[in-house]
Amino acid sequence: MTKEQKAQEIQDLTERLSSVKNLYLTDIAGLNAVQTTALRRACFKANIKLSVVKNTLLAKAMEASDKDFGSLQEVLKGNTSLMFSEVGNTPAKLIKTFRKKSEKPLLKGAYIDEAIYIGDNQIDVLESIKSKEELIGDVITILQSPAKNVISALQSGGSNISGILKTLSER
Repeated sequence: MTKEQKAQEIQDLTERLSSVKNLYLTDIAGLNAVQTTALRRACFKANIKLSVVKNTLLAKAMEASDKDFGSLQEVLKGNTSLMFSEVGNTPAKLIKTFRKKSEKPLLKGAYIDEAIYIGDNQIDVLESIKSKEELIGDVITILQSPAKNVISALQSGGSNISGILKTLSER
């Protein structure tokens, strides 16, 4: 790779990192061709962009980026694959599902909405993170609950009152 190609690759990575909300650093070394193809297909179906990068180029792109990737640069050893996603927990769910058939991919680290997660032991935490849409749904459900209770109380109360009035008028 020439210096110009490296500079262009660093620039491209820096642009991608600047616009990313969720980034997973994984290790997929040791997967055979069939497993790698299956992983790439699963990523495509889940709207996750998977790419393999050189650690030195990624480190330089992280330094050039306007975001603070903190201690993620420390995990740039060995084989590194990037998973870009719009939803924070989607790659974690995909990794856990894929591990039912294989030992890899291993999670090196993740950058989720400016939070840093280091190590494969964080996969359960990352999987339980709720997306923005899920949080909005929870808030709407919480807000609707009191209104539903009032409406059901009024509806049931109305039938009780009419029943009482009918009983009283019959006496």
